[in-house]
Amino acid sequence: MDLGLKGKVIIVTGGYSGIGEAIVKEAAKEGAIPVIVGRSAERGKVLETALKQEGFECFAVAAELSEAKHCQHAVEQVLAKYGRINALVNNAGFNDGVGLENGSPEKFMASIQNNIFHYYTMAHYALPALKKEQDSSIINISSKTGVTGQGGTSAYVASKAGQLGLTREWAVELLPYKIRVNAIAPAEVMTPLYEKWLNTFENPQEKLQEITRRIPLGKRMTTSEEIAYMTLFLISDKSMHTTGQIIYVDGGYTHLDRAIT
Repeated sequence: MDLGLKGKVIIVTGGYSGIGEAIVKEAAKEGAIPVIVGRSAERGKVLETALKQEGFECFAVAAELSEAKHCQHAVEQVLAKYGRINALVNNAGFNDGVGLENGSPEKFMASIQNNIFHYYTMAHYALPALKKEQDSSIINISSKTGVTGQGGTSAYVASKAGQLGLTREWAVELLPYKIRVNAIAPAEVMTPLYEKWLNTFENPQEKLQEITRRIPLGKRMTTSEEIAYMTLFLISDKSMHTTGQIIYVDGGYTHLDRAIT
């Protein structure tokens, strides 16, 4: 299916690893122009170079997303190079394990800064450009933990729940501009960060098998590419009457009857 994304400029925060990297690569294959925004200039440039060697257009921008001025500067760099922004994919973030018992108010606020602050800030600075384009959109990559909780991750879960709330709020606020806003809530996706977490267990393979046994569809992890496919579909005009939605790409993990697992 041709998603009609050719030439569309798509900002992807945290786009050099995991889910973000998959979104960037699949966007490039669709003929879009993915812009990688993240704190690692080196990793961004490596992916940009690799895609350009394959004949794709790509642009990497180094930015510390926890700082508003860096978010603003990143947007300005994109506009200086391409003159437009067609979509923003808020994706960067990580589960830092800041809980109620094992955390502190200071750690909680730092986690909020790292996990949700830039979702708002990037959208704020990109909005004037998004308003100028036809059928522009914002995608918030969230997590099922924002609905279910997880235990021991108060700050991360608060951020993820906040991202889902912002999705609905922005979908309403941006109706007059026909800017669509949707969220994707993955559950168990094998990313470098997820693999790092698995390796904290004495027997990582045994832990992985324990997890996949509970995933209803196929008893397997969701792939980063499957998140990317849904992201690009929601950006495309194939879903131009879809807004304010939370899409669970999780093999039924979040909502299907636990009796079947």
